[in-house]
Amino acid sequence: MTKKKNSKKIQSLIQLGLLLGIVLFLNILANARINGRAMYTYLDMTEEKRFTLTDASRRLLKDLDDVVYVKVLLDGDFPAGFRRLQSATQDMLDDFRSVSGFVEYDFENPNDGSVKEINARREQLAKDGINPINLRVKGVEGTEERQIYPYAVVYYKNRNIPVNLLENEVPGVPPEVILNNSVSLLEYKLANAIQKLQAARKPNILFTKGHGELMSLETADLEKTLREFYETGRIDLDSVVAIGPEASALVIAKPTRPFSEKDKFKLDQYVMNGGKVLWLLDRVRVDLDSLRGRSSYYPNEYDLNLDDLLFRYGVRIQPDLVLDVQCSRIPLATGMVGNAPQFDYFRYPYHLVVAPRIDHPIVKSLGAINLRYPSSIDTSVIVKTNLKKTVLLESSPNSRLQFLPVEMNFEFLREDLKEDKFNKPPQPLALLLEGDFPSMYENRVTESLLEGLKDLGLEYKAHSGPNKMIVVSDGDIARNKVNLVEQSYSPLGYNEFERYLFANKDFIVNSLEYLLDDKGVIEARGKEVRLRLLDTVRAKKEKGFWQGLNIISPLAFLAIFGLIFNWLRRRKYGRKI
Repeated sequence: MTKKKNSKKIQSLIQLGLLLGIVLFLNILANARINGRAMYTYLDMTEEKRFTLTDASRRLLKDLDDVVYVKVLLDGDFPAGFRRLQSATQDMLDDFRSVSGFVEYDFENPNDGSVKEINARREQLAKDGINPINLRVKGVEGTEERQIYPYAVVYYKNRNIPVNLLENEVPGVPPEVILNNSVSLLEYKLANAIQKLQAARKPNILFTKGHGELMSLETADLEKTLREFYETGRIDLDSVVAIGPEASALVIAKPTRPFSEKDKFKLDQYVMNGGKVLWLLDRVRVDLDSLRGRSSYYPNEYDLNLDDLLFRYGVRIQPDLVLDVQCSRIPLATGMVGNAPQFDYFRYPYHLVVAPRIDHPIVKSLGAINLRYPSSIDTSVIVKTNLKKTVLLESSPNSRLQFLPVEMNFEFLREDLKEDKFNKPPQPLALLLEGDFPSMYENRVTESLLEGLKDLGLEYKAHSGPNKMIVVSDGDIARNKVNLVEQSYSPLGYNEFERYLFANKDFIVNSLEYLLDDKGVIEARGKEVRLRLLDTVRAKKEKGFWQGLNIISPLAFLAIFGLIFNWLRRRKYGRKI
C-alpha cells in the first residue's frame, strides 16, 4: 500500500516537472528571436485594430539595418491620463520590437537627481527644442505643480529627432479626448521619425517666386519648421529651362501676378513627371489693409492665368467669397475715450475658423484652421483620366456665398450676424487630387517644340501616371504676420486678435508630408483609437449593485465548486455499508 502511494507521488512529481518544463520552454520560445524577429505573435481582438501596425510601418521596421534607440521621457508617477499615454507608448514600442530586433528603448525621468542635475538636464532639453508642460497634480498634502516632458527622442546612426507625444490643446476639447488623439497618433509619430532618420538626404521643397508670391519673411516660420526635415528654397520659373526631379515638391504660395505660358508649361511637365504641387491661391484681391480707411471697397479677381491649367487637372476656384458664422473676430473702433479710440471685437465672417470633418491622415486630430477671404472650389469638373478628389477642408453648414462684384464694408458688423442668411451647405476650401493627371498641352505641342525639347534632353509627357496635388483657395494660410521694420515675424497661424494659435502650420506640414510620402507611413495618422468613456451617472447609480456582485459572486462560485467537489469525492471513494 505504501509502495503504491510512493509510486503515485513520484509519478505526480514527474508530471509536475514535465509541466513546468513545457511552460518554461514555451516561455523561452515566446521571447526568442531569429534574425532579430520575434517568434511570438498575438491576436488583435479590438474593433478598430488598435494593436495592429499598418503595413507601411511593418515594411519600414523590417528594412532597418541598424539599431533604433528610443529614449522616452515619461518615467515617473503621473495622473491616470498620462499613465495611459506612458503605457500606450511602451506597448507601441513593444509592437515595433516584435517586428524588428533593431528597436530598443528606455524610459527616463528628467526630474530625477539633484537640483543641479535637474536644472542642467532641463537646460539641455530646452536647447534641443524639448519644452515641458506644467501639470497641476492633486496629492495628499494638496495640489502641486510638476513639469512633465511628454517626449521621446529617436536615435539612429548618430542622428536624433525629438518627438512630441502629446497633441496640442484645443479650446473646448476635453483633455481626455486630447490624450486619446495622442495615443492614436503614436504609431505615426514614431514611424515617421524613423523614416526621416533613414533618409539619405533631405528632400527639397521649393517655393516659387517671380509672380508676386509671399516673401521669404512671410513664410519664415513655416520654412523654419520644414528645415528640420527638408531643404527649402526659392525657384524662379523664368530662370530655369525645366523643373527637375531635384525639386521634391513645389509650393505656390499666394501669387498675385499672372503666369506666362512658358511657366505653365514647365509646371505642367513637372506634374507629368511625378512632381508634387501644393497650390495656395487667392482668387479675390482683398484683405483687411485694403478695407482700412475706406467707407467701402469693391474687390476684383487676381489674373493669375492658371484657370485653364487647374481646370485640366479637375478643379476650379470660383470667383466668389465664402462667409461663415463660424469665424474669428476683428477689432473695430466704436468710440473715443479722451483722445484714444475705443475698440470692440466683432465676429468677421470673411475670416473662417474651419474644423476638419474627416478622418483623412492629413487632417485627422488637427485643431481649427484660420482662413481669410477664401473662395469656394468647384469639385464637379470632369476629366478624362481617373482622378480621386477628397475635400480636406470645408466651411460649416452655416455658410454664405458672395459673388463679384460686391461692395465690402464693416457696417454690417455693427449688428449681430443674421444667421438665417447663412443658409448654404458646406463649401469646399481645400482639395486633394490623386490619380493620373492629363497634360494641358496634349495635342497642342508642335513639332518644333518637340525638337527643341529633344535638343535639351527633355521629353514631352501627356499623362502623369499616379500622382497627387493639393489645392487650397486661400494663400494667406501659409503667411505669418511680419514686422518689416524689425524684420521679425509671428508664429504661423497666430491670430493676434483672438490671441490663439490656429493649426495652419500643422495642416501645411501634413499636406507636404502626405505628398512626399511614397512609403505610406502617413496612413498611420488615420488609425482610430475610440475613446469609450464611463457613464459616470449610471456608474454612481449602480455602484452598490456591482460592488455586491463582485464580492458575492466569487464566494458563491467557490462554495458551489466545493460542494460539487465533495459530492464527487464521496461518490467515488465512499464505502458501501
